[in-house]
Amino acid sequence: MTEPTLELEPELARYVEALLPELDSIPAERKQTLDRLAAFVEAEHAAGRTAKLVFICTHNSRRSHMAQIWSTTAAAFYGIDRVETYSGGTEATAFNPRAIAALQRAGFAIAEPPAGDNPHYQLGFAPSRPTIEAFSKAYSAPTNPQAEFAAVMNCSEADDACPSVAGATLRISLAYDDPKLADGTPEEAARYDQRCLQIATEMFYLFSKVRPA
Repeated sequence: MTEPTLELEPELARYVEALLPELDSIPAERKQTLDRLAAFVEAEHAAGRTAKLVFICTHNSRRSHMAQIWSTTAAAFYGIDRVETYSGGTEATAFNPRAIAALQRAGFAIAEPPAGDNPHYQLGFAPSRPTIEAFSKAYSAPTNPQAEFAAVMNCSEADDACPSVAGATLRISLAYDDPKLADGTPEEAARYDQRCLQIATEMFYLFSKVRPA
């Protein structure tokens, strides 16, 4: 297993330290999917390419953002270079403030975004690394790769709507239950925190399995 190499923001470091012992508790079926992604990263490195992962859900507002942000953090934490992560939806909306709040509770340093219907957020995860920019977009947006990437489908709706993703070398279904179902209920924050932790744990498992090139 790859050893960590990066100092994270202090609160985020405590969050990650608590989740690392849980990597082995991921169900075997999901580990198999994550292992396929780890193999993709290693194969791209072996071919001399940067491994590009595009996380896709319907609105690019919650789960796909969390997956992109946690995968960026996990790859950096384990010192896996030549990895680029992206997210997108079958349509663009906005990064949901409830998902932002869950990431903030996990320890990301999040600057206040400018006003607008689809603000661009900046998330800090390590003092020595640039922030992650996050905003809603279609998965085919010009800011995302158009070829030689892995398409990771994070919701069943996008999975069904996109039986193929143009330009993708690999298409994988890694669906997560939508925390949106708890919006406006007493369970809202807990449901978002639960989904945030699940995604974080799986992204750290993924990059713990990648052998550095």
